[in-house]
Amino acid sequence: MQLKTDTQAMVMLCSRLGFSTETDVKTYTLRDWNPLAQKLADAGMRPGDLLGNNAIDIKNKLDVSLEEAERIAFLLERGTTLAIEIERLSSLGIWVLSRADEDYPTRYRRRLKNSAPLIIFGSGDKQLPGQPGLAIVGSRDVDEEAQIFAEEIGNACAYAGLIVYSGGARGIDTHSMKSALDGRGHSVGILAHSLEKVIRDNDYRSALEKGTLALLTPYLPNASFSIGGAMGRNKLIYTLADYALVISSDFNKGGTWAGATEALRIGWIPLFVMESLNMPIGNTKLLEKGAVAMPNPLPMKDIKEFGDWLEEKSSGFQTPPKQITFL
Repeated sequence: MQLKTDTQAMVMLCSRLGFSTETDVKTYTLRDWNPLAQKLADAGMRPGDLLGNNAIDIKNKLDVSLEEAERIAFLLERGTTLAIEIERLSSLGIWVLSRADEDYPTRYRRRLKNSAPLIIFGSGDKQLPGQPGLAIVGSRDVDEEAQIFAEEIGNACAYAGLIVYSGGARGIDTHSMKSALDGRGHSVGILAHSLEKVIRDNDYRSALEKGTLALLTPYLPNASFSIGGAMGRNKLIYTLADYALVISSDFNKGGTWAGATEALRIGWIPLFVMESLNMPIGNTKLLEKGAVAMPNPLPMKDIKEFGDWLEEKSSGFQTPPKQITFL
């Protein structure tokens, strides 16, 4: 896998991929990358133009302090170790995209703007993320009703030609994603933990090879699970889809509640919530906040009408204005 020069520079500056030794020099976060990207734009430069420059050159071209120029130059020195790591990931079927790549999901640019992930690691078909679909989320520990409904909705998406977007975690995520795949549909998983580990799942491995599944993550491919990582990944599930469905949520706690309330507040996409006699209190509170009820059992007679029902119930929904980010 050969990275574009812009992506090569951004991976070295904004991730720890390919670091062979411990160092006190910190890579660029979103918060400090965006000002640097603006300086590059002001200088008529792209990230790849920084390659091959020493600290003095960088200081003069970007009008930054010598300390920052030395930081940039140091981070850009690991070309050899990065190339070795990129080749290893490629052998596993893992690709890398930056905000400078044409294949980078357009919906992240438009909806997240300058909060869009700088680097994405993935496996499977790069063209799946951003195609029409439903984000399906819910608690990890679910009862039988929620599990059956997740599988029914995953199957309905397969019939309707909608991608199932989810987090790849145990519970609602895996039930809905695998149901869609079993129904000859397509799924996209946005992971908060080790991509390298997840692609070894036999069911996922087969779907990746068939081109019916894509897995991606904003974290390093060998990253361990963390609550903070899961929370940060929530918006990446919602902002790839056309609609979202919360099947089960705790009230005022947990990642599902946090992600759903953020989606309602910002208004990325229409948010549906499973409505039933025994639904969790979190579902009730989300409906009170303005989410749209999705009855269990589903109201349509033919599952093939599921896509039309979603569109009808979402009529009049206004998405935020579109705006493309800089690098």
